[in-house]
Amino acid sequence: MGKVYRAEDPELGREVAIKVLPAEVADDPGRLTRFRREARAVAALDHPGVVTIHSVESSDDVHFLTMELVAGDPLDLVIADAGVSTERFFDIATKLAGALGAAHERGIVHRDVKPANVMIGEDGRTKVLDFGLARFLPEGPSSEFDHTHTATTAGIVLGTPGYM
Repeated sequence: MGKVYRAEDPELGREVAIKVLPAEVADDPGRLTRFRREARAVAALDHPGVVTIHSVESSDDVHFLTMELVAGDPLDLVIADAGVSTERFFDIATKLAGALGAAHERGIVHRDVKPANVMIGEDGRTKVLDFGLARFLPEGPSSEFDHTHTATTAGIVLGTPGYM
């Protein structure tokens, strides 16, 4: 739903990732709501396996999120050719399961888990990204969220079919 750029925060002197809502959908209230819900989902998760969000911003009708920059490669590139060893597989899978488990404990379901949405940091960290299709569950402990809006429409499939 957004394009991600590498940038520098001159105030804090650090590199960040900036996710920009494309201009062609920024006028759509539903897309803007979903973009903000993504930020709320990520902000609700204080877990080493989930990317950290710094802020939700807008300037001249451009909407964007600033997030932690995870230097490394998405999992789809890590496994692209030769795959990974069994030991590395279990290391990544365990970290990924921990991050998703933390989200589920907060009543948040990612709904678009795929290798492109998992970053493997140069230091070996595994981080889950892109909560743009996340859903807040009413039975979860995350009662601070509005559960009446699921951001989906009957008959519309969201996500990546090969990973659903």
